[in-house]
Amino acid sequence: MITVVIPTYNEEKNIERCLRALEEQTIPREDFEIIVVDGQSTDKTVELAQRYADQVIQQVSKGVGGARNDGVEIAKGDIIVTTDADCFPHSEWLEVVREHFKEEKVIAVTGVLDPIDYEGLNKYEAYIYRKLFWVSNHMLTVLAVIGHYHLCGANSAFHRDTFLEIGGYQDLPYSDDVEIYNRLKPKGRMVLANRMKVYYSIRRIKKMSLIRYIYQITKNDFVTMILKVKITDDSYARQAYD
Repeated sequence: MITVVIPTYNEEKNIERCLRALEEQTIPREDFEIIVVDGQSTDKTVELAQRYADQVIQQVSKGVGGARNDGVEIAKGDIIVTTDADCFPHSEWLEVVREHFKEEKVIAVTGVLDPIDYEGLNKYEAYIYRKLFWVSNHMLTVLAVIGHYHLCGANSAFHRDTFLEIGGYQDLPYSDDVEIYNRLKPKGRMVLANRMKVYYSIRRIKKMSLIRYIYQITKNDFVTMILKVKITDDSYARQAYD
């Protein structure tokens, strides 16, 4: 069985789009469960999530990674798949995940991101964002060839037992996907699946500004991966984008 874990905080504008896409997956609905982990939303997020999810629980652990960990703790599936409330997956998303976990010694699978939510941008800005993600997805392929995987929280899957063995996500505001790769690497094979596609909202990039976003992510990935320094930011899990 597969468990999909989605952290939320005040996502009433987006959560239903995400959950509807899960209802339209090419594998039978009884083959997967949906767990929404809510960070004390003050809008209708929980009410909407309860229409689709198998379980909606309140977050007890700190940070976005902690919310994912809370979901994994109660998961029934032996495969854990993570995404974000403002994203929505391609219809064959879970089918691709299941196919790859049939391969020998695979412990994690990650995919690609296709940007959405261009409202408020002119055509030139939208073009830059599309090109940015095109380059990013090609870089993922290059990195995978040399054995490095970017396990993006918006689009990754894990063998549950291995995820729990390494302690799940660490309490980091950024680059937890890089940090968890470092701990998973000795445990088995990882796979980049280009057919494992998630449509990814760029709203947080727009709010931060593109240049600042690239700087922040590059800096934090370097600090996390190379210097092994833990970055902390208590406000991160409660950011509002709308």
